[in-house]
Amino acid sequence: MPNDEELAVELLGRTDHGRLAASLRAMPFLALARHAVVDGRVLLRLHRGCGYHRACLGSVVAYGTDNLASAGPGESVWSVQIVGRCEAVEPTASHRALFGPAPRFMDGEPFDPVHLSIEPQFSTVHSADDAMERQFRRTLRLPRDQR
Repeated sequence: MPNDEELAVELLGRTDHGRLAASLRAMPFLALARHAVVDGRVLLRLHRGCGYHRACLGSVVAYGTDNLASAGPGESVWSVQIVGRCEAVEPTASHRALFGPAPRFMDGEPFDPVHLSIEPQFSTVHSADDAMERQFRRTLRLPRDQR
């Protein structure tokens, strides 16, 4: 069974957007972000105009996503959160391509991207049933009576 960090990063790779959680002047906030997973790190693209990136730089932040709106019939509903130090990055052209096209506007103003990176220090994964456990059990090398 993959450990929580590996599973969290794998699940993050199955979605495009999530919520960045941090604090600004001791007040918590959530910011919508587009993400890409590269070499175990989570790269984020968000709108510079909101200023949220300034509160995140050099700080420990949380980032999460889920499949609550996209899980199909019979699929496990899951959520994942990672926590780690947030840094500014200048993505390569290939990393930028992972994000896809940027929106034209955010909150009525032209979208001005800023890129951040989080290296997960710890993570949590939650699922609504045991479907994820059943999925990964097949990859384990357990004796038949334990499967």
